[in-house]
Amino acid sequence: MYEELAGRFRPIFDRIAEGASLRERNHVLPDAQIRELAQAGFGALRVPAGDGGFGATLPQLFALLTELAAADSNIAQALRGHFAFVEDRLVAAPGPERDRWLERFVRGELVGNSWTEVGAVKIGEVATKVVPAPELGAGRFRINGTKYYSTGSIYADWLDTYAERTDTGARVIAAVSAHQPGVTHHDNWDGFGQRTTGSGTSTFVDAVVEGENLIDFDTRFKYQTAFYQAVLLTVLAGSVRAAQREFSGEVRTRTRTFSHAAAPLWREDPQILQVVGELAAAGFAGEAVVERVATALQGAYEGALALRAGSIGPTEEERLNDLAELASAEGQVALTPLAVDALSHAFDALAASATSVEKNLDRHWRNARTAGNHNPWVYKARLVGDRSVNGTELPRVWAIGASR
Repeated sequence: MYEELAGRFRPIFDRIAEGASLRERNHVLPDAQIRELAQAGFGALRVPAGDGGFGATLPQLFALLTELAAADSNIAQALRGHFAFVEDRLVAAPGPERDRWLERFVRGELVGNSWTEVGAVKIGEVATKVVPAPELGAGRFRINGTKYYSTGSIYADWLDTYAERTDTGARVIAAVSAHQPGVTHHDNWDGFGQRTTGSGTSTFVDAVVEGENLIDFDTRFKYQTAFYQAVLLTVLAGSVRAAQREFSGEVRTRTRTFSHAAAPLWREDPQILQVVGELAAAGFAGEAVVERVATALQGAYEGALALRAGSIGPTEEERLNDLAELASAEGQVALTPLAVDALSHAFDALAASATSVEKNLDRHWRNARTAGNHNPWVYKARLVGDRSVNGTELPRVWAIGASR
């Protein structure tokens, strides 16, 4: 099943990989590449086959995202918000609203992320507001606010926006159409890696949102933080695999060597081959981590469906969600330093030419280092240790903001 599914998208992945380095170096956003994926149905991977999608499991989805990340890790991360929103709609109550979203995904419509408040907003506060707009008609609202780290939003048709209603005080997800005058997105992410994810600032000025597209945040799928982190793990694993491919090619074709090398040909030098072998092993470990985390997430997804069907109770569902969060955290703690260190050490497989701006090999380290700095793994390590020693479960909902 997986090979058949992957075979549909690998030709696209190959085309994406061909231009990835040049796009990154020249800061060319992969609009055409993401649109090709969407038109091929990539965004509907998780939609059930009966609803027009591919019915992929979470292990299959994350394996494909790892392959995509090996082609261009920016694109895998740019689709992070989309697949999280798809997941939320999959576990939502059956009905017309859920059906409408599944139809949109099948049509190739994409969803971007717009959660993090910018500026001095304190932890727990939400500055982005949804206001009733009866002048626009019954059940319609306006949304105002500014968000940063809006990964993938510049490519999206909809923005998954965390906000607060002024009439009820409820925290909601506002699914805002990106195709309206009140929505602007600035590609002003200035990180040294993941430069073409389309991250940056999203601004809402009296943008319109339909009441049917306001989702109570408390109903959000419970394994969301583990899911978001798992996408970043595919970025790490894919970055290592991409580096393995490119460094292997450089070693294979290199004609220069040193008088004190261990072999007359660079590609036969055992010390050089050892470095490449260690890089390959790190890629293997990365894929194994992604698979274990995805399997735990599949358990949480099935638990959500089982709870709705009445075949398990809330206690068992909570246990499955806690296991997914734990797997995600342990995977992050294990893979982040492994990937970053392996990519740094990979430069020992080549001489000074490895640092050539033209070759752009450093983008793999920069991308992994950037993805690894999201959701600091040092906090996750402490929380995993607290669970191991004291039995304290990891938090599944948390926020970032100014210190109180």
